[in-house]
Amino acid sequence: MKKIKCIAIDDEPLALALIKTYVDATEHLQLIGTFEDAIAAAEHLNQFPIDLLFLDINMPDITGIDLFKSLKVKPMVIFTTAYKNFAFEGFELNAIDYLLKPIDYIRFKKAVHKAIDYHQYQTKKSVEMPDEYLFVYAEYKLIKIEVKEILYLESLEDYVKIHLISGKMIMTLTTLKKLIEKLPADKFKRIHRSYVVAIKGVQQVANRKAYLNNDFSLPISDTYISFIHDWKNGEL
Repeated sequence: MKKIKCIAIDDEPLALALIKTYVDATEHLQLIGTFEDAIAAAEHLNQFPIDLLFLDINMPDITGIDLFKSLKVKPMVIFTTAYKNFAFEGFELNAIDYLLKPIDYIRFKKAVHKAIDYHQYQTKKSVEMPDEYLFVYAEYKLIKIEVKEILYLESLEDYVKIHLISGKMIMTLTTLKKLIEKLPADKFKRIHRSYVVAIKGVQQVANRKAYLNNDFSLPISDTYISFIHDWKNGEL
C-alpha cells in the first residue's frame, strides 16, 4: 500500500513532537512536515496538497476550522484540541476524527486506521471498483458500514436512517438520493420516496408492501410500483 502523506499543524512544539513520534511509529504514514505557524502552513498546503492533515483547532493567528475552510484542496483531516466543544464544527467539515489532548497512541491509531480505510475507499471509487462498504458521518465521527449488512434506508427530511440486519440503526445527515448514489444499483431499489430496500432482504411482496420478515413491511408507492412486477418475476 502506498503511504499516506501527512502534515501536522499546532502552535505547541511539544504537541507536534508527540504527533511526529506517533506518525513515525505508525505503518502507512509518511510525515511530510510540521508547522507551528498556521498561516505559513496554509500557504504551503495550497501549493503542495497532501493526503491527511493533523490540525489543532485553537491557535493564535487563525483557528484550525478557518484554516481548513480556506484550503483550495481539502485533504482528510483529523482535528486535535484540548476543548471538547469544537466537535460539532469538526463534524460539519467531514473530519475523519476528533482527538482530544493529551492524545493517547491507541486512540491516535484508531483515528489513523479510519483515515487509511477512507483513503482506500476513495481510491477504489476512482477506479470504479464495486463498493463493499460505504462511509457516513454520524455521532460526530466517520463510520464504516459494510454494504451487505444494510437492510433498508429510511428518509427523514435532511437525515437518513440506515437500518442494519443486526437491528442496529445509524442516522446520518444526508439525503436519500445522495446515499443511493453510493450503493450498488443491482443490490438496492427504491420502493417509496422514503424507503430504499436491499433486494436480498425482501422475503415477500404482497398487498403493495415489501415484507422484510413476517412481522415487518414497508409500503410500495405508485411511483415505484414496477418493483412488484420485477421482484415477482425474478428480474431484480
